[in-house]
Amino acid sequence: MTMCAVCELHAESTFRVEGMDCHEEVKILERRLSRLSGLESLDADLFGQRLRIKYDAARLSTDAIAEAVSQTGMRAWLEHEQPAPPRGDWRRHMVVGSGVLFAAGLALQLFDGRVPAWPFLAGAVALGSVPTARRAWASIRARHLDIHVLMIVAVIGAVILGEWSEAASVVFLFALAQWLEAGAMERARGAIRALMELAPADALVRRNGREERVPVDEIVAGDTVLVGPGEKIPVDGRVIAGSGHVNQAPVTGESLPAEKDVGDDVFAGTINGRGALDIETTRLRRDSTLARIIHLVERAQAQRAPSQAFVDRFARIYTPIVLTLAILVGLVPPLAAGGAWDEWFYRALVLLVISCPCALVISTPVSIVSGLAAAARKGVLIKGGAHLEKLAQVTCVAFDKTGTLSRGRLHVQSITALNGETADSILALAAALERRSEHPIGRAIVERAELGGLRIAESSSFRAVPGRGAEATVAGSVVLAGSLRFFSEASLLSTEIDAVVVNVSKSGATPVLVARDGVVVGVIGVADEIRPGAPEAVEVLRAQGIRHIALLTGDQQDVARAFGAATGVDEVRAELLPEDKLAAVAALRERHGVVAMVGDGVNDAPALAAADVGIAMGAAGTDVALEIADVALMADELGKIAYAVRLSKATTRNIRANIALSIVLKGAFLVMAVAGVATLWMAVAADMGASLLVIGNALRLLRE
Repeated sequence: MTMCAVCELHAESTFRVEGMDCHEEVKILERRLSRLSGLESLDADLFGQRLRIKYDAARLSTDAIAEAVSQTGMRAWLEHEQPAPPRGDWRRHMVVGSGVLFAAGLALQLFDGRVPAWPFLAGAVALGSVPTARRAWASIRARHLDIHVLMIVAVIGAVILGEWSEAASVVFLFALAQWLEAGAMERARGAIRALMELAPADALVRRNGREERVPVDEIVAGDTVLVGPGEKIPVDGRVIAGSGHVNQAPVTGESLPAEKDVGDDVFAGTINGRGALDIETTRLRRDSTLARIIHLVERAQAQRAPSQAFVDRFARIYTPIVLTLAILVGLVPPLAAGGAWDEWFYRALVLLVISCPCALVISTPVSIVSGLAAAARKGVLIKGGAHLEKLAQVTCVAFDKTGTLSRGRLHVQSITALNGETADSILALAAALERRSEHPIGRAIVERAELGGLRIAESSSFRAVPGRGAEATVAGSVVLAGSLRFFSEASLLSTEIDAVVVNVSKSGATPVLVARDGVVVGVIGVADEIRPGAPEAVEVLRAQGIRHIALLTGDQQDVARAFGAATGVDEVRAELLPEDKLAAVAALRERHGVVAMVGDGVNDAPALAAADVGIAMGAAGTDVALEIADVALMADELGKIAYAVRLSKATTRNIRANIALSIVLKGAFLVMAVAGVATLWMAVAADMGASLLVIGNALRLLRE
């Protein structure tokens, strides 16, 4: 068998699953599917209602997988297929019917002793038990003891004891809570679904001189899309005609509309202002910035946070202990002390109901998902619960300068000519070299030369030296342009040149030295502006509990110190190469604790990766930033960093409150059950009530 034939046997498919609304149902699916021959791995995404399955296609088919899912009482279909038609809200009808019969039975018990109440209560039990019994049977087939099985056992036990009102209350309250819990989970999912609905389904396209409305999925790169005033932009593209202001808040979270003109990039899902725009499509719908954000958020939701691992370990220990305790409570007192069998059997049933840690298990993931969704709606993409929790622990923030605390719009501030050259000749020489460079300083030099109408010669043998400068051949001469360190290593400095560099640095500009054939011919001063709101953002971070704020930059000491003083940071580390920034991050971690690094996601990639939390700014148009950073700010707004820190701390507090609430309620009812104070209906109300309280508390994060 050839290697290709072997590869073809291994397949991966993603299924959408209807009815997967809690972690117990995930466990049922995992146990049932794990018995399939040919299954290699599966990954369940509860909040996305997805199953990602790797399997041997020679031994297992997608139809067999869907059939196995249906045996659990849920339904599955391949994600790219049409969704299965909804079954209707039969669960709601069962709950309502059970509630009506339960209320009638209670009324007869309280006010009319002539008509027997038990038939109404039995009807309530029969109707309310249907959804629970279906799940219980699926659990038994999957060899999994979950809350549904325990609840059915408790109901049967209550019926045997003749406690019809208890049995009916347990069934009704449990069915009602399960229905409400599924609705609350659907609301949490709706936060992400709202992102998916930002972009319109169709668009007006000009093809071959004709205008036609086509589905967005049929638009290809190069198509011209026409967007009228007030309409949503359907694709990522570049403006080729028209101008106006675009509300980018749905994608980037920016509070003010962005001005767009010919040549500017726009994103799918943003809203056009008053002007009409002709947009050349640059990305297909599935590759748009919005689609990548949604994909990354969904992937982040599926990741497990550290607190979730603790909860899962606790639940694995807790459940068997309480089950064992229930058996002992039901058997030991009657056998050893002559206690009444019915009384202690009832107490054991209450313990069975209490034993399922529903609220505890869901306490962390629902908070994480709400936090991630709230952040995404504000233009802050956090790539998982682990990063969200780690962000709450940050005590030190390190900023790169260019493009973060500064505007990143460099301009040539001064040109000092040496050795008989003119300012224009030095600028043209540097531009010939820097035209091959992607560095912001290089672009500033080229823009100034083009603005001055200078003739820029072609270069060859270009070689970039990261963090130092570049070298190339221009008009037969070897030309170097770069930092003081670069020229020092090349032994090209002199006292005169040092004095010029000092003067340029003191003016607040970054000196770029230029040499031709081993002789320094000039120094170009390139300056940047402090980003509006940078000093205020630094102060807000301090108010959020950040104890130390540092500036890491490759600029000269004088330039960096002046910039650091203007922004109000605590520490400035200058003249850093990319590898120096790695060492700086490590040193900051050792001295100040958990470190977040803020950069542009491209030049600062190593430092972002080395930090405990890497934060990339302006990531909406940068593929690299979206992939590298742990947190990506879609817009260049420094205030979003403080927002992300505040949200992470709010989420952490929310998780702790949920866990504490779950454990305290469980502990209290364990004691009450053994003491004979708690009843079955109280146990059900406490268990499901705790689940609803946990979900409701977590959903508050959506308003952050």
